Amino acid sequence: MNPDTSIPEMENNKVYSSKPAIPNQQDPEKAKKEFEKTKKELEKLKTFVLKKYKFIQSISILPPQSIPKFIEEEEIPEEAKDAVHVFIIVDEDKEKEIPKIQKEIVEEVKKYKQKTWVSIRAPADVWELCMDQKFELSSAIAMSFPLHDKGLLGALRVAEIHKSLVLQKFEKYVVSYVFGGSLVRGEATESSDVDVFIIINDTDVKRMPRLELLERLRSIIYQYVAEANAIAGVKNKLEPQIYLLTDFWEAVKDAHPVMFTFIRDGVPLYDRGTFMPWKSLLRKGKLKPSPEAIDSFMSMGDQVIPRSKKTLLSDIFVNIFWGVTTPAQALLMLNGCPPPNAKKELVRDFTKEFYDTGMVEKKYITFIEKVVRIWRDYEHEKIKEISGKEIDKLLKDTEDYLKRMKTLREQIEKKTSEKTIENIYKDLMSLLKSILGNKSQDKLIEDFDKKYVKKGKFTKQHLRILNSVIKARADFKKGKLDAHKVDRARKDADKLVGDLVEFSQRCDLASLEKGRMRLKFKDKTLELLNCDGKTFIFEGSKISKVGTKIEESTIEELDKCIANQKQKDNVEIDSKVFYVLKKTYGAFEILI
Repeated sequence: MNPDTSIPEMENNKVYSSKPAIPNQQDPEKAKKEFEKTKKELEKLKTFVLKKYKFIQSISILPPQSIPKFIEEEEIPEEAKDAVHVFIIVDEDKEKEIPKIQKEIVEEVKKYKQKTWVSIRAPADVWELCMDQKFELSSAIAMSFPLHDKGLLGALRVAEIHKSLVLQKFEKYVVSYVFGGSLVRGEATESSDVDVFIIINDTDVKRMPRLELLERLRSIIYQYVAEANAIAGVKNKLEPQIYLLTDFWEAVKDAHPVMFTFIRDGVPLYDRGTFMPWKSLLRKGKLKPSPEAIDSFMSMGDQVIPRSKKTLLSDIFVNIFWGVTTPAQALLMLNGCPPPNAKKELVRDFTKEFYDTGMVEKKYITFIEKVVRIWRDYEHEKIKEISGKEIDKLLKDTEDYLKRMKTLREQIEKKTSEKTIENIYKDLMSLLKSILGNKSQDKLIEDFDKKYVKKGKFTKQHLRILNSVIKARADFKKGKLDAHKVDRARKDADKLVGDLVEFSQRCDLASLEKGRMRLKFKDKTLELLNCDGKTFIFEGSKISKVGTKIEESTIEELDKCIANQKQKDNVEIDSKVFYVLKKTYGAFEILI
């Protein structure tokens, strides 16, 4: 595009022209001449940059006032003020060369009369601004005036304009506006589709059914697509996908591959604290599929053999690649890892989690590497045909691999289930001991039933859950318990643990309140706490102990006495305490 082309832009929901700023607006003739001079200088710079660096994705002009936003205020040199801000994006694999490129371009800029400030970034740096929720910076880049663009700026611009239109109409319903696809992967061209995901908050909608809300908003959002394309002046077609927040979360819980890919690869243009927490949880391996979802993923491999035998060459490769990599991804997620990219990270992560830990044999790592390599060769059209003998061997190896994956799943579930059931059991026993004292398992259950269930402090349902967890642990050690039953035991135990914690806290508070009182002296009021046969007084942050006299104490001594008091029903107060206090501070009255 020519630098004098006027491209409407949006900022704060207002449309404005994207021509470079023209100095001296008071004198139109002089301003026009200065603009023409600026345009020629920038055209020379663009020609130099594109001739020397073939990997430049885009060159654009940001307003001079944007310079402080991209660098530290105190680092801005005097010569940068009122300069034309040229923003250049290079290919991702050239990121390490940016300092060198910057130096060479700055040297070239010195030859021109135009004051110019040059910023060079890789696409990942732009996406990082979005991840850090610096949306005013990503918006400035999206709406910058293009001198050269292979597609990235155009795709980003149409998404930014569409987002602004959507938020202007109903911002309160939108929790996340995220783009992904070829734009994030660095494959965007001037005609690439722009994939955006819009998450609508339906959790507090009362006036209409949720689906009616979705259809109404969807209709308006799609109407804005054509408007955004017209304003942006690009060929990129916007492809919005709209989800209700509740439906989206259900799909995430079911480990839907589309949702995991969206969360893993997506970059927010707008987010109200919803998308980035999902992304963080996925990176940490905290978003795990349910046993039913794992069943669904694993079943993809079951049909690969009969299906592949009936297909042509392309279908065979597609089925084998996904039939091999999808179960591997599912098992990594089951083991607590985020889902890796099937082509780039799967072999590395699978090796680290399962081969390096001795859970799977080397030949299955080699097989996954082979399948990924064949898929890449097929994608790059290096494989034109394959013999029936090779297909038979590939299918036979796939069948053996899938059987081994099912066994590996059992290993992972056994390891995970053992850890889960043991943690549940330990938590319950620890809570019961804090309430009933350090006793054997059988004695704890007996006392829990006698002292609390039969007296109505806990229900028979609580006792049933306790016994079921103990039985589940015993069954698991005998090999009679599967992952589904362990999950049910965990859900049941969560309620009992919560109720035990609440009861224990109430008991602790009640025990301490018995020994708490306030004494009013002539010139001050002190708070006393009697626990474990000792009396403590508090003056600001100072803790003292009352014995035959008043002595300094520590928070450690206080905590120890409080812990000991939890095991006692009564609070003992030595009458000599009041004599010492009266002798030290004078007469007093008890307020509480």
